[in-house]
Amino acid sequence: MRILITGGAGFLGSHLCDRFIKEGHSVIAMDNLITGKTRNIEHLAGNDRFLFIKHDVTNYIFVEGKLDAVLHFASPASPIDYLTYPIQTLKVGALGTHKALGLAKEKNARFLLASTSEIYGDPLVHPQEESYWGNVNPIGPRGVYDEAKRFAEAMTMAYQRYHEVDTRIVRIFNTYGPRMRLDDGRVVPNFIGQALRGEALTVYGDGTQTRSFCYVDDLVEGIYRLLLSDEKNPVNIGNPHELNIIQFAETINRLTGNPAGLVFQKNKRIEGDPQTRRPDISKARRILGWEPVVSIQDGLRLTIEYFRHQLAVDG
Repeated sequence: MRILITGGAGFLGSHLCDRFIKEGHSVIAMDNLITGKTRNIEHLAGNDRFLFIKHDVTNYIFVEGKLDAVLHFASPASPIDYLTYPIQTLKVGALGTHKALGLAKEKNARFLLASTSEIYGDPLVHPQEESYWGNVNPIGPRGVYDEAKRFAEAMTMAYQRYHEVDTRIVRIFNTYGPRMRLDDGRVVPNFIGQALRGEALTVYGDGTQTRSFCYVDDLVEGIYRLLLSDEKNPVNIGNPHELNIIQFAETINRLTGNPAGLVFQKNKRIEGDPQTRRPDISKARRILGWEPVVSIQDGLRLTIEYFRHQLAVDG
């Protein structure tokens, strides 16, 4: 296959580039590099089955030749990024999705949208299954990301129903692994960076809020299977093993040998930050034969080693 991956220089996009190249496909990575980094894909330079195009997908997308699939992963994805770039986040979810779907329609290509567990907002249903419509504040600070993804899902389904574009939607739950940015503001790089510097880990709120962390290799496997499946409705891909933030922080301190402990900033919980987050992956198990296989300890060891190296390289 010949595949376009928007956001291809980002954390998830670059891992998808690797997977499709490994499987023998040709990949075009497209990214405007607002949050993506060329170092995530520099190891693919010179590969005759890989091409990088710097482009903002909110503008018209031109790709010469045939395409078999378009994977739309372009978007700021961490709170620090989408709060810094709120308009760009809304535009890539709306205009970028429209342009990417238009390209898929033109090329008669399969389209896969990277959606998110954030479409469930601060959920009133636990765990979250695909039939849940969510509890989202459209005018809160996180609404720029949540509503952009909800609109992107609606646009994708409209193209499926009206234009008969062959579409897929993956709802991604908290994912971590190598190539995350140390400064991207999410809990995994925040905690690991503090631990490697020998600092106390900063916990916002009381630390009882929960998350379910999926290692990037597991996520990529689920996405790969979804693209090749016949499932046209949204599918949760994530790890249902749930930890509260205190447990997660203590695990990182243990794995890094950091004796500094935790420090709580109970009045600094981010507005709209969900209290619980855990995917119901029954559908992925049934339809894709998929479930995560990398333990939190093994995934964190690999991620810690990556950040340890990056700190040494970046000084």
